[in-house]
Amino acid sequence: MIRGISFHNYTKEFPYNLRLASPVILGMVGHVVVQLVDNIMVGQLGPSELAAISLGNSYIFIALSIGLGFSTAITPLVAESHVAKRPMVIRLIFSNGLIMCFSLGILLSLAVFLAHPILYRMGQPPEVVDLAIPYLKWVSFSLVPLITFQAFKQFSDGLSKTLPAMYATILSNGLNIVLNYFLIFGVWIFPQWGIEGAAIGTFISRAIMVLFMILYMIKKKNIRTYLPGFDDWKFKPMIFNKLLSIGYPSALQMLCEFLFFISAIWLSGILGELSQAANQIALNLTAITYMFAMGIGVVATIRIGNYKGAKNFKELKRVAYSIFLLILIMDVIFCFTLLVSRHELPWIYLDNNNVEEFLEIQTVVLMASQLLLISSIFQIFDGTQAVILGALRGLQDVKIPALICFIAYGLVGFPLSYYLSMNSSMGVTGIWIGLLAGLLLSSSLLFIRFELMTNKLIVNR
Repeated sequence: MIRGISFHNYTKEFPYNLRLASPVILGMVGHVVVQLVDNIMVGQLGPSELAAISLGNSYIFIALSIGLGFSTAITPLVAESHVAKRPMVIRLIFSNGLIMCFSLGILLSLAVFLAHPILYRMGQPPEVVDLAIPYLKWVSFSLVPLITFQAFKQFSDGLSKTLPAMYATILSNGLNIVLNYFLIFGVWIFPQWGIEGAAIGTFISRAIMVLFMILYMIKKKNIRTYLPGFDDWKFKPMIFNKLLSIGYPSALQMLCEFLFFISAIWLSGILGELSQAANQIALNLTAITYMFAMGIGVVATIRIGNYKGAKNFKELKRVAYSIFLLILIMDVIFCFTLLVSRHELPWIYLDNNNVEEFLEIQTVVLMASQLLLISSIFQIFDGTQAVILGALRGLQDVKIPALICFIAYGLVGFPLSYYLSMNSSMGVTGIWIGLLAGLLLSSSLLFIRFELMTNKLIVNR
């Protein structure tokens, strides 16, 4: 029982939540699986190459967090307007949101491309930086189609149409794996470009995603109805300001969260390429399970946005609790899965037949298994904070959550990671203890915030 109400009142929402979430989860997991395949392919080249991809992607993730944060403003606004049956407003939200995302993609791509010299001033291993820079230059261009794609995705998610983005992602991921195989290793008539080949394959596959979404939405009548007409492609200050008012704090929140995890890459790089390779393995595996939380978080944004538009706040809270319970159950399963398989999983990234570097590879595997032990514990807090953030985004409450994330990650988690890794014998394990502390604090404070917000809405109703 939860507050005198049977669990059935929550679990009966599971089937619909999972139907809505499944395409989102598959799409997001698909992205991470491609990263997994990239890491496995590049890992065959050696630990330095694997560390280089980790370092290069850290820059990409910073820019991506900003683009993703702004794009998330589209979903709750579309979801609220969809329930209120305001198709004209939906068209304006999408047109202004697409302009915003495309412009951000160009600006962020240029920023990453021009910032690559900073890598040499970050205390990273020189051989890793030399490998990372060509990769970073190529993959920075892929930010334009990726962030543009997010506008289409967030729009269709707001309409509760979560399948189009899944189809686009599956197509893109399959193409990416094939291109990476040919371009990394120089198969058939293609040149052997190593990690640069992975970046080029990523750019092409992300461009295909955008093209697919355009064609799909034009073809499907139930989505085409909401697509902007010629007269809708105009700047609307009221709509644009609303997008910015939700998107800007959301971008700051995502930036804090991404920087928190990216700091683990940078700190592990200071400790050496083996620590950085182990950290990359643990982060990649953890990211796969986190995509489930992100998918459930999208459902939270959609459904909470719908109930907010209908002003049914008691049902809003009940549905939110059902979503929180669902992710809690999933994260407990992930926790035990990582716990029992932490010694075997790192080997899928590395070549155990590499005699020349076998001692280094064994060291990486040992460190990665230790990190996965900590990761198995923080699965629960990582997943719940992501879903609660999605629920708060559905309420269009983004400023205080952004502040909470800054406190939890910037003022508690990162300082602890830095101290334990740089001033103790823990090394890279200390970094992950700091990650755990930050996630524990953020999930607790965000839940309190959700309780306060929903109770206030119910009372004032």
